[in-house]
Amino acid sequence: MVSWLSSGDARAFKCLLALALMYGAMSYLAYTVIHTRHVRPLGSDAPPDRFSEARAIEHIRHLTVDIDGRQEGRPGLEEAARYIRGQLEAFADRAGPNYRVEIEETLVSGSFNMIFLRHSISVAYRSHKNVLMRISSNFSNDLDSSVLVNGHFDSPLGSPGAGDCGSCVASMLELARLIIDSNWIPPRPIIFLFNGAEELFLLGSHGFVKTHRWSNTIGAFINIEASGTGGLDLVCQSGPGSWPSHVYAQSAQYPMANSVAQDVFGIIPGDTDYRIFAEDYGDIPGLDIIFVLGGYFYHTSYDTLERLLPGSIQARGENLFRLIEAFASSSMVLNANERTLEVAANGAKTDRAVFFDYLSWFMIFYSRKVSVVLHGLPFVIFLLMPLFLRPSNFAMHSWFATFSDYFKGMLFHAIGVVLAIIIPVVFAVLRLLFSSHAMSWFAHPFLAFLMFVPSSLVGLLLPMTIWGFFPLSQDTSRLQVSKDALSDEARFWGAFGLYAVTTVVYLLAGLGGGFLTYLISISMLLAWFSFYLVSKHCGHLSLRSLAGYVVPLIPCLTYVAYYGGFLDQFLVEKMGMMGSLPQPYGYFAPDVIVATVIGLVTGWCVGPLVPVVGRWLARSSILKFLMQVTVIALALSSQFFPYSIDAPKRVVLQHTFITADANKIVDSSYEFSVVDANSLAFLFKHVPEAAKMLHISSEMSFEEGYHSDSSSWVALFPVSFLFSGSLKFPAQADDVSKHYRHMPHLSVREPVSVSTGLRRVHLELYLGSLEEIWVTVLNITGPLSNWSFADNRLPAPETISGGPPSYICRLSGRSHENWTFWLEANSSETLRVDVAVLDQYLLYNTQKLKNLFPSWADVTAFTTFLSSYSF
Repeated sequence: MVSWLSSGDARAFKCLLALALMYGAMSYLAYTVIHTRHVRPLGSDAPPDRFSEARAIEHIRHLTVDIDGRQEGRPGLEEAARYIRGQLEAFADRAGPNYRVEIEETLVSGSFNMIFLRHSISVAYRSHKNVLMRISSNFSNDLDSSVLVNGHFDSPLGSPGAGDCGSCVASMLELARLIIDSNWIPPRPIIFLFNGAEELFLLGSHGFVKTHRWSNTIGAFINIEASGTGGLDLVCQSGPGSWPSHVYAQSAQYPMANSVAQDVFGIIPGDTDYRIFAEDYGDIPGLDIIFVLGGYFYHTSYDTLERLLPGSIQARGENLFRLIEAFASSSMVLNANERTLEVAANGAKTDRAVFFDYLSWFMIFYSRKVSVVLHGLPFVIFLLMPLFLRPSNFAMHSWFATFSDYFKGMLFHAIGVVLAIIIPVVFAVLRLLFSSHAMSWFAHPFLAFLMFVPSSLVGLLLPMTIWGFFPLSQDTSRLQVSKDALSDEARFWGAFGLYAVTTVVYLLAGLGGGFLTYLISISMLLAWFSFYLVSKHCGHLSLRSLAGYVVPLIPCLTYVAYYGGFLDQFLVEKMGMMGSLPQPYGYFAPDVIVATVIGLVTGWCVGPLVPVVGRWLARSSILKFLMQVTVIALALSSQFFPYSIDAPKRVVLQHTFITADANKIVDSSYEFSVVDANSLAFLFKHVPEAAKMLHISSEMSFEEGYHSDSSSWVALFPVSFLFSGSLKFPAQADDVSKHYRHMPHLSVREPVSVSTGLRRVHLELYLGSLEEIWVTVLNITGPLSNWSFADNRLPAPETISGGPPSYICRLSGRSHENWTFWLEANSSETLRVDVAVLDQYLLYNTQKLKNLFPSWADVTAFTTFLSSYSF
């Protein structure tokens, strides 16, 4: 009987199966590490000298379950501050005589300009509460350089904030207890800053840096954050200088850090207190450590205690305690005066090191100077290799012929990597052309891998199928080397050269990501020598020779699977909040981005094998099989709904009231927006109950009459720039007077003063009877030349909805008092002030509308009062 597969095809499928099993094992190992399956959480009965996740969980339970909301403007924020202080006082009461423990509550106020989400704004704040604890030896003095640990206890709109950032507060409380109960006397003071206004654009940390007497003593800081509900906490930013990351590399028990994170941090919407301490004001060396997995629940109502990944807080706590010990013992920790003298004597240290963890088992760290040598080495080897391989036949024409073949190999490998990206993108676009929704992989990440990895492999292997049509430049008869051996050599050194060149490009650009291609190129070098030795005895096409090449690459490929798998998972989760681009292109953006990144990661993971393994796999039968898998996966994906309770769709609902004075409602509307590619039309199609309440019929066109202008969302500026395709629907205002006796109102406080062509208007903002105000936003247009905010400095003007240039100022804190300020104009033209006040209370009908949405849609709802004034 004749087999339906030829011997070559059978061998190819066996090779493919073996590689699939190998990568499956690598992926499983990476998954367990990334999700902290290897970390054993300690219970509440753990010894007092050990960090306990269970004890930290109890703090989170109180902050998120017993307290109803920790947003600015709600009573829960003050309850949280009282709870934190009570816990700290309990720790202080049992501190031994060798400790000096100080606990303070401070109310911070201030005003400053900043760039947030690439937009210029001004912020003014008052009476935001910070809670601080300073633990030191009883021999310390107030000017000793200290180590700061910072985390915020306020939570975002509509979210219980278990991960962001109840987990941070709980970790800090357990660390404070641990320092005291373990009888470790820190050689430097340790300051815990529980700041109460991070979600309002980093106000608590700004208030501490600008007003607190301890701020000038800070010599190093650790900022704890969360953009998810767990996993290993990633060092996303480090500096100024490289020594904070060096301390981390030496001390972290479960390290997760790589220098490329800082290169790409700005791409993700958001920011952390790190910028206040290390960049904008303090210039203090430190680390930004963030939970990054579980991003499905970030800033949603599903950020609850049950969503926290087991082992995450245990790993974080053990890392942090070791970090605190290391920083406290470091001679590099200098207070503000000492840093100034150090910079004057030796200059500012702005060098950036290269570092990465290997599966959280250990860290590899080397300086920028060392990276110049290491990262340049593969390129030097690539240039010199013809001399080493052909010492007896070396001449200029021989070198040129060898390099021509190497360049051919480099070009073919580069084309393969590019096709590994392009082909998945093409399939992603084709799927969307015949699908009713985007992001089918969002709640089912395996679909993304199933759709895009096989098609990416096709792209990697395609150039190999036409390799033989392009002859080699070297003379096989003169070199007495077989054509197959020369082809393997050209493909290998071409691929090696591509990774070497890429490493040098990273180096010259000053980026930290070159370690990945450096690791690949060095590992390929070792694999090639192993392959060369084995193939001398077993031949180029034997299974042993293949194993001789693959096995030495396993440590490198395992790391790439870990690194790339984490990147893919993180990206898939974040696609639900990256913003919605205008249609029709916005519909394709998330699928194209995910396909691109998976194609790139596949190129990293499989690319090093292609020069040798490609000879086995570049067959039409393999390519047809991979294409069939891709087509089946594409068809299968259309049967999956993109959202679930474990991967909810983010929906923003704003009940907007336009007011004319303190008591008159001019208009009332419900306004909706989403922050991903599936539009509101998709949403209402699957939520007929809400559509019915809004009187949306199936024949209704959303293009006509229902567009919501971006100026209506100014209360969320600049986050509102993540929205597109927003819609508004009429709403009744009958029940507004039952809850709100008075509306926000802006009035002239003093007569207008005129001097040398300048006109100053003194204003007073009354916030009415609103009781849960989160923020008030002023949008000022006209000939504004100065104001009383931000030390009398204007931010750069912004443009909203194509209107005239405007200046944006956000006001927060103590809403029961009026705001008084002045605006100065340099001409007689009218100054226009639009006021938006965001209140977290929902009227009955608004709450009813919100409740109509299913569990797979997370609705952040609030009430906004808009009014306009001219002066």
